Amino acid sequence: MSSSWDVIVDALPVLAQGSVVTLKITVISLFFALLIGLLFGLMSTSRSKVLRGIATAYVDFLRGTPLLVQIFFIYFGLPPVLDIKIPETTAGILALSLNAGAYLAEIFRGGILSIDKGQMEAARSLGLTHGKAMRLVILPQAVRRMIPAFVNQFIVTLKDTSLLTVIGIRELMNSGEIIISGNFRSFEIWAVVAVFYFLMIYILSLLSRSLERRFAK
Repeated sequence: MSSSWDVIVDALPVLAQGSVVTLKITVISLFFALLIGLLFGLMSTSRSKVLRGIATAYVDFLRGTPLLVQIFFIYFGLPPVLDIKIPETTAGILALSLNAGAYLAEIFRGGILSIDKGQMEAARSLGLTHGKAMRLVILPQAVRRMIPAFVNQFIVTLKDTSLLTVIGIRELMNSGEIIISGNFRSFEIWAVVAVFYFLMIYILSLLSRSLERRFAK
C-alpha cells in the first residue's frame, strides 16, 4: 500500500483544481446574489406594500427551505416542466445565487434601516430624489457597515458549494469523492479536503477582520 504522504501528494493536483472550481462558483454566485440581495433589500424598505410583500415572500421562502431541495428543484424539477436542459454548473450557480440573495436581502435591509432617517430627509430637502438620495447618501454608508456580514455570507456560500456534489459538479467535495472511489483512502483525502476548506475560509476571515479595522478608522 502507498504511504499516506504518497496518497496526499498524488491527490493534491486534483483537489487544488476542485478548489479553483469551488472559488469560481462562489465568486460568480455571490456576484449575482449581491444584485438580487440589493434589489430585494430595496424592495423590502420601499413604501409600497406590494413590493415589501414580494420581498418578504421571496426571503421567507428561500430561507425557509433547505438549499439541497432548491438545488434538486432547479436541476431535476425545472427541466421537465420548461422542456429545457439546465447544465450542472448553471443550476448550481442559480441555486446558490437565489439562496444567498435571500440572506443578502436581509443584510441590505438591516444596513439601510441602520442609517438615521434624518439623513434621507436632509437629502430630500436638498432637492435629491428618493432614488438619488438612496444611491448617493444612504447606501454608501450602509455598505460600510455591512462589509463583515458580506464576508460572512461569502464564507457560508463557499461551504454550501459542497452540496453541489449531488449534481456532479467537479468542485472540491466531488473531487475528493472521485479520488476516494479509486484509492479507498478516505481518511487521508477527507483530511486534505478539510484543510483546503479551512485555508480558504481562514483567509476570508482574515480579510473580514482587516476590513473591519480599516472601516472602523
